[in-house]
Amino acid sequence: MAPSNIGYSLHEAGRHFRRNWSTALGAVVTIFLSLFVIGLFVIGSVLLNRLAGDVENQVTIQAFLSDGADKSAVDAFQQKVSAWDYVEDVTYKSKEEALKSYREKMSDKNASDVVAALDGVNPLPASLVITLSDPKQVENVAGMIVEDSEFKSIADADNPTSSVQYGRDTVKKLLSVTYVLRFGTIVLVGLLAFIAFVFINNTIRLAISARRREIAIMRLVGASNSFIRGPFLAEGMLEALLGSLLAILVLQGGILIVLPRLQAGLSFLSFDIPMTILTLTYASLVGIGCLLGLFGSAIAMRRYLKV
Repeated sequence: MAPSNIGYSLHEAGRHFRRNWSTALGAVVTIFLSLFVIGLFVIGSVLLNRLAGDVENQVTIQAFLSDGADKSAVDAFQQKVSAWDYVEDVTYKSKEEALKSYREKMSDKNASDVVAALDGVNPLPASLVITLSDPKQVENVAGMIVEDSEFKSIADADNPTSSVQYGRDTVKKLLSVTYVLRFGTIVLVGLLAFIAFVFINNTIRLAISARRREIAIMRLVGASNSFIRGPFLAEGMLEALLGSLLAILVLQGGILIVLPRLQAGLSFLSFDIPMTILTLTYASLVGIGCLLGLFGSAIAMRRYLKV
């Protein structure tokens, strides 16, 4: 398309956009919603995967000990576990340390009243806290502890399984949420993309109908097919570009407002999103939007513009 044709196409697309702003606005909003959901899904998946990794790296195993456990037996078992593969550190936590930790974690939930009601009795057991060099091995190491005969003799409960706790389930729940989010978003994005296509198709159809006489005159004076089609392609692209830019603007605004607050409230987790991922996401949104605009315009012209 010649530069003069491009200028004419853009001018005519803008003119029709202003004339039929309500219909064009519907297409822009629909594209915005579709691309916003896509961007939200990508950013949400990145955050959930990073959070799952952070939680996984912080997973520890707690092996609770009986109040009557022999100290020498506990020390021997601690040294034994320290020599196992994938075990980085084994720390003994006394009953007093467990109570102090409980008070700190529950400081805003009337922990003092609960402790006072115990009348000086500390019901929390001592434990061994096992940190792993490879958090993915947490289930294997926990199983080894449960099956160990030495641990069975010092465990807090008759059933050793109930005396061993770890946070692997938290990671599994995060990953399952990521999977559900991914599946639900794909379905929703497909539906919204179809609606966006219908809106663009309808907008271009109305533009063709409104300019039917002008198109007939251009044919009579020998205007080329590309010259006639140009304004309609440009209009579809304009609607798609506005929708994609609006989606990027809202997503970036949400990142700048929401993520710092989450980081302040959950300082032990990382809510940083790499700039490369943001750049690729935003570039993809513009690309997808332009494809929707071109595809919707092309289908409409094939059906309603016989050139």
